[in-house]
Amino acid sequence: MKGKILMKMFWNEIQPADQYVVRANGILNESDRKIITFLYQPLIGSTCFSLYMTLWAEVEENRLYSQASTHYHLMNFLDRNLQEIFQERLNLEGIGLLKTYMRKQGDLRQFIYELQPPLSPAQFFNDGMLNIFLYRKIGHAHFTRLKHFFSDEWIDHEVYQDITKSFQEVFSSSEQTIDYEALSGSKTMDGKEFIDRKESAGLPLSDQFDFDLLQSGLASTMIPKNVLTPAVKETIVKLSHLYGINELNMKNIILTSVDEHDRIDIEVLRKSARDWFQLETGKDLPKLVHLSSLTTSHDEKKKEPLTKEEQLIQYLEETSPRQVLTDISEAMPSNADMQAVEEVMFQQNLPPGVVNVLIQYVMLKTDMKLSKAYMEKIASHWSRKKIRTVKGAMDLAKKEHRNYLDWANKKQENNKKSRKKAIRTEKLPDWFHEDQQETTVNQQKEVDHNFEEEKRQLQEQLRKRSNPGGETN
Repeated sequence: MKGKILMKMFWNEIQPADQYVVRANGILNESDRKIITFLYQPLIGSTCFSLYMTLWAEVEENRLYSQASTHYHLMNFLDRNLQEIFQERLNLEGIGLLKTYMRKQGDLRQFIYELQPPLSPAQFFNDGMLNIFLYRKIGHAHFTRLKHFFSDEWIDHEVYQDITKSFQEVFSSSEQTIDYEALSGSKTMDGKEFIDRKESAGLPLSDQFDFDLLQSGLASTMIPKNVLTPAVKETIVKLSHLYGINELNMKNIILTSVDEHDRIDIEVLRKSARDWFQLETGKDLPKLVHLSSLTTSHDEKKKEPLTKEEQLIQYLEETSPRQVLTDISEAMPSNADMQAVEEVMFQQNLPPGVVNVLIQYVMLKTDMKLSKAYMEKIASHWSRKKIRTVKGAMDLAKKEHRNYLDWANKKQENNKKSRKKAIRTEKLPDWFHEDQQETTVNQQKEVDHNFEEEKRQLQEQLRKRSNPGGETN
């Protein structure tokens, strides 16, 4: 199942004309807004955060339900295309902030987007997954700062005496009969529900962990079945997903977490799982990865590349654009180059592998210069052609090679022309041209005078030659 829905073409899932209604699963308050802003936003990103806040703003007008709108409205409001909105919706679903319901009516679909409240700060920082991802994302200093922001001084109530009065000590009822009319009148009418505060259900993890196999392994260790309480099971599912721990390895980790009362200490279980991960992989804590950033080949079983082309395709699919730039230039890419690559990648919505093909092509065809304008033009062409794979990008680059060279040559010619036109020509006053004309006339008169003088001297020389000894008598 991993990533299957992400591989579907989004236009088979949603259309701009499809309507949606927003529903809040209970009351959302200002505390929820702070939690989503500071704890969830680093994980889901600013666009995803904006989508949640926009949907929240729509439902605030009518408390629990918003008015019906089309997705075209969301596209205009968020200034995002439908594919981006669809992807961010999936991110909200995956993080546990949104539930989506859909029904078809003819060719159109109707959606209910049900906003889910976030985890409380205590639930979030003890979640076992989200807190790890957040720590990995923002680092120790900022993580500690957020813990301080969402916590306060603890007061030991044990040193105080509880003197709170009970209801019976403060109030009494004048009649002991039951008012059935009041009881029946307190129920909601048909089609209505009370506005209430709901608790977050947490991350919607699919339970793919085989607990029967785990219990079979634990049976031989004399550990009772009742140690696997609902809270322990939830933690095991999260740790399995977070660190990639199978049932056999989980059994060994659990054995290190059982105390003298045959109970599993969840904190010890988490620490043992983290130690196992770092020992097995030698890596730091895992970070949150969006499946949408992976190409189809990452979800399929890879075959060993045979030819040089297959090896190149695998390299371009599995390597980041930053590393491809580094490998080509044998130096760390500049911030300007990386910014150009990122803008092209996100504006044209190209997969990383396709961007890697683009980087290689542009760098090798333009004397190792990463021309942003040239790259944008080719990327726009690939986006219109709906190129989504490395192989497709390579094939199109070969097919359109002559056209791409013409684009590059035209760009060079334009650059030369622009350099020739670099001399600044300013608008000059009329008197400048008048003085220039007068100067030209005077220069012409002087040239004519010199010509007549030279002509007279030449005639005089010819006369003397024709009468060599003659002198005037």
